[in-house]
Amino acid sequence: MDSSTHRSIQCLGDPMKPLYKGGIVQNSEFNSGLMGWSTYRNMKAGVSSSASGNKFAVVHGAGSSAVASSGKLLPSHSVYQRVQMQGDRHYSLSAWLQVSSSNGTTSSAHVRAIIKSPNGERVIAGAIDAKSGCWSMLKGGMTSDSSGHAEIYFESHAAVDIWVDSVSLQPFTFDEWDAHARRSAAKSRRRTVKVVVAMGAADGKPIAHANVSIELLRMGFPFGNAATKEITELPAYEKWFTSRFTVATFENEMKWYSTEWTQNHEDYGVADKMLSLMQRHGIKVRGHNVFWDDQNSQMKWVMPLSLAQLKAAIQKRLKSVVSRYAGKVIHWDVVNENLHFNFFETKLGPGASAQIFQQVGQLDRNPILFMNEFNTLEQPGDPNPTPAKYVAKMTQIRSYPGNGGLKLGVGLESHFSTPNIPYMRSSLDTLAKLKLPMWLTEVDVVKGPNQVKNLEQVLREGYGHPGVNGIVMWAAWHAKGCYVMCLTDNSFKNLPVGDVVDKLIAEWKTHRASATTDRDGAVELDLPLGEYKFTVRHPSLKAAAVQTVTVDDTSSSASEFTINVKS
Repeated sequence: MDSSTHRSIQCLGDPMKPLYKGGIVQNSEFNSGLMGWSTYRNMKAGVSSSASGNKFAVVHGAGSSAVASSGKLLPSHSVYQRVQMQGDRHYSLSAWLQVSSSNGTTSSAHVRAIIKSPNGERVIAGAIDAKSGCWSMLKGGMTSDSSGHAEIYFESHAAVDIWVDSVSLQPFTFDEWDAHARRSAAKSRRRTVKVVVAMGAADGKPIAHANVSIELLRMGFPFGNAATKEITELPAYEKWFTSRFTVATFENEMKWYSTEWTQNHEDYGVADKMLSLMQRHGIKVRGHNVFWDDQNSQMKWVMPLSLAQLKAAIQKRLKSVVSRYAGKVIHWDVVNENLHFNFFETKLGPGASAQIFQQVGQLDRNPILFMNEFNTLEQPGDPNPTPAKYVAKMTQIRSYPGNGGLKLGVGLESHFSTPNIPYMRSSLDTLAKLKLPMWLTEVDVVKGPNQVKNLEQVLREGYGHPGVNGIVMWAAWHAKGCYVMCLTDNSFKNLPVGDVVDKLIAEWKTHRASATTDRDGAVELDLPLGEYKFTVRHPSLKAAAVQTVTVDDTSSSASEFTINVKS
């Protein structure tokens, strides 16, 4: 459950020990042969050993020619184990996987972890591209709503044999899981600091029994929402938005098709007006986006361009939007969704995204450059944006000649239906190994009876994970209906999902409003990260003393702020 230090990205010669000593999995390291494990379709299986003596399960010929009665080729299966699961539990899954080589050459295959839950549902609990010749770690999980027997195994649609070792399936009650998230949030998002009030210079006499008022001016953890052009036209929308959020993403207004729908007719008027509004309120803006890799999101005039014309149009767009907003945005989503789509790679070659990242970084050196993608957290069954593939793509961008100094970021859209919270946490753990800023950039949850509960779970999970540096909702208001989730009605009165957002904002801001210094003129305060105004009052002072202080993630329990006052 804790953010693991397990090396889940690297491909290793031998797998590491199973997490949680295997949890409820029997014989998780195959040191007792295949005890507790079985095979499907009368496949042959056994236990092999590496040169160092490590044991693992091998299935022979599982992916060669197994055909169902329908005539379709069946997936390759690993060994499986039947386990006893309990309802109302989160299950954290991990395993080390390898696949057989093909004709003596190195091969790779997309392998999914499957759990047949007690209610008969077949749950994809995680996935990874396993390789021959070395071990890769799959992390994932699921939530069980019923008790009974379940089965855990691994499968691939590639004709490979799947090798398995160090399997773990660990249950947690909902209370245990939530308590961990809260502890992690307290550790990551708050600091205990010491405030000392003294008379005169730095070595002045401490003032005992002084009253210190604490006002949070701005929350340190960035929390935002998408906005539409209507915010510049409706004062009620402006007031509702700006009183809550510290970050904004323009839903469409900065996109290429919004600023140059007709070739050579650029119009940034709407985006400029929205940016000006946000600047007046001290709200930071994410640049969304420079390009979108989806072919269906290109303007009609782009599609028939020759290669030379397309290159010219791309350069014109890139320089136009990035130069215009250089120094005015905190992020750029550079080539949106380029794990699912490949318009620019198809036209310009496999290094297109990396080159565009480089050019954006040259034009605007301060913002973080994000690879923004969906389903990396949301859908373990989507083979395109798995955490391992995200890491591989980011590594490709990072390692492109000249890109070593780029300020890169991990953008996770987070469009959820029914959230798989254990999978979400495991994915964040894997992506955190990149050691890059990581944001949930477009959070929403589909309508349904559990929408409010599901949204709160997602937001708490993101806020509690130490690798997440900010959250932006994708709940831009539209009079005719929002994209997936509205936080307010058309009078800007909160809907239930809006209420849960307000509840969490208030909770994350919670701190003591005032305190009294001890005989040494000191007081310890447990504060959420942020910018504060401390106001000191004491009978010996002619007027209140005011000082602004920033408590950030570099602060520690040893941090001390001294307020020097004059009599």
